[in-house]
Amino acid sequence: MGDLPRRIADEATLEEVMSRPDPALLADLAQVPGDILVLGAAGKMGPTLCRLARRADPARRVIAVARWSEAGLRARMESWGIECLAADLLDDAALAALPDAPNVVFMAAMKFGSNGNEALTWAMNVQLPARVAARWAASRIVFFSTGNVQPMWPVNGPAPDEDAAPSPIGDYAASCLGRERAFQHAAATRGTCCFGIRLNYAIDLRYGVLHDVATKVLAGTPVPLAMGHANVIWQGDANAWTLRALARAEATCPILNVTGPETVSIRWLARQFAQRLDRTPEFAGEEAPTALLSNAARAFQTFGYPTVPLLTLVDWVADWVAAGGRALGKATKFEVRDGRF
Repeated sequence: MGDLPRRIADEATLEEVMSRPDPALLADLAQVPGDILVLGAAGKMGPTLCRLARRADPARRVIAVARWSEAGLRARMESWGIECLAADLLDDAALAALPDAPNVVFMAAMKFGSNGNEALTWAMNVQLPARVAARWAASRIVFFSTGNVQPMWPVNGPAPDEDAAPSPIGDYAASCLGRERAFQHAAATRGTCCFGIRLNYAIDLRYGVLHDVATKVLAGTPVPLAMGHANVIWQGDANAWTLRALARAEATCPILNVTGPETVSIRWLARQFAQRLDRTPEFAGEEAPTALLSNAARAFQTFGYPTVPLLTLVDWVADWVAAGGRALGKATKFEVRDGRF
């Protein structure tokens, strides 16, 4: 992305910047004509992903499906030229009634509240993907997974790539591995063209690991260090790579780690925000020798490097938080090590 702004002053600008298509996206989407159906489109990433797809090809029908519980979101997305449909995806009749589409992005999932609600977690994260894979068996399907399926890894060495054996901790992570297996099974048995995005912490200025740390520093709240390192990526890059993956969906169901190149020290990050916010950071606990990390080298080989550098993200988030920019109120819980969300 060329000409990055020095700061992002408001949500309209933020959403515009996150949904700017680049030539690589235009080229890849040209290989996958037809409607794009986005299931679970009302979450943190869905609105800007849909807008990005629409801006990349204004003549293409982009259909967003959600329950639309957030006031005003459906109307805002419709103002962007996105067709919005309401559906409970766990309702088989509602799923069957949704339109066919050659391109499907599956974003529906359950993470927060999964502890104590394990049955619904598995229904959303495993049963629903299996139904979606059967319903759109002839389509290209890109689906989201999570770096949580990977093992805790020593922070003083290279992070695990896609060849590392999964080792999920807790029901949420285990059910996300189940989601991967559901789509892999559909690819193996029906030839459905699938592609998995194993995402590790997308960054929006209104939520994410950087926002969590910055708000604690600003408030003088101790920053937890139990999970002392993390990987992050600008949400605009994660959205663009997700849409570009439609052109790479195959019956082999490739799955890529998607995150930034740095292993980010949470302590370092807090100190960076403290400098920008004129605060003295406080910390709770000590860094463990392992963390939830991902090596995204294959994604960089496939899509190129992220377009927004880490320090630019730090500058943007610090400015946003200092100015009292809106927060989504959805903490990442990046510090959790026992898989209980």
